[in-house]
Amino acid sequence: MLSVSDILVNMDPISLDEMSAVKLMNRIDTKYVADDLTVAKLFSFIKDEYYVQEIDGKRIASYDSVYYDTVDNHMYIIHQDKKLKRDKLRVRNYVDTGNYFCEVKHKNNHGRTKKKRIEVGEDVFSDLKSEPAVRNFVENQLPDYDFDGFVKKLSTTFERITIVNKGKTERITIDFNVRFHNFENGNDECIAPLVIMELKRDGQCESFFQKTLFEMRIKPFSISKYCIGRALTDKTLKQNRFKKKIIKLNKLKKLREYAVTTVNAEL
Repeated sequence: MLSVSDILVNMDPISLDEMSAVKLMNRIDTKYVADDLTVAKLFSFIKDEYYVQEIDGKRIASYDSVYYDTVDNHMYIIHQDKKLKRDKLRVRNYVDTGNYFCEVKHKNNHGRTKKKRIEVGEDVFSDLKSEPAVRNFVENQLPDYDFDGFVKKLSTTFERITIVNKGKTERITIDFNVRFHNFENGNDECIAPLVIMELKRDGQCESFFQKTLFEMRIKPFSISKYCIGRALTDKTLKQNRFKKKIIKLNKLKKLREYAVTTVNAEL
């Protein structure tokens, strides 16, 4: 079987500027998780229907993020306790473009997610409080929180492929080699060879990607990198909501290992 990288070479490219024109105003987001071999098979089915984002000749981009929370983990606990309205605060390094952004994600009680961000300097990646503009932005976006009470909790690093359908009504991100580092206890975890895919589509428009996933029996899988990373790297945290997800992730890993072992045994 060809790898995803092999398939990407033969996909039609789309530039970052062209991608920015794909504005999904009435957006519905759906996440999925599968192993890398399954994703390669998926790409072999959809490759002719989608463009792949290309930046300076590269079709795989690197991302680093640092997530902040309160000392008592309020943002994590709100999510764990299944509250519909919740927020996330992070500083993200878009490695390949050299840009840094402070980003706040709001989810409302209708399941809609809105992201607000401002571009910041490199120093903010290691110290949220190094630029006054960041304080103003965060206090405006998160008025119920004390800005000085935010502390670094988790870093995530991963590689991303971004594709858009040729009708430009949906955009999909495919994140792999997802790794976590817990700033409080120094623990590290990685969910590879599993891949997180997120479908962002315009309202209820038909999705070839979603249709193909259905045919492959890949079901939606709600997952937050921040929360699953915290749960995996700190067993002392309350994590009832995430236990079933962690079990499912481990099961997918074992199935992938079994598939590889079976193929090798047949060679």
